[in-house]
Amino acid sequence: MTAPDRWLRKDGTVVSCTESVKVLTETWEETETALQDFFEDAVLLGVAKAEWKAKLHEMIDALECDYEEKTAPAEALPPEGRR
Repeated sequence: MTAPDRWLRKDGTVVSCTESVKVLTETWEETETALQDFFEDAVLLGVAKAEWKAKLHEMIDALECDYEEKTAPAEALPPEGRR
């Protein structure tokens, strides 16, 4: 699975900073590789595929973040959206 072609903020605007998109894409690819390796190891060690995926979903659903979600900076909004 390839990284998303765009990343959205809470307000639906697109994260457009080139460096931010690069970091997100690289992290996505690294995470995908690590998870694929982990999945294959688990199956080789006898874990059922569906069990492993269910546990991964549980882990992702339990993730929390104390940071406030960002919205688009004012300069990124169209003139009618600025306040």
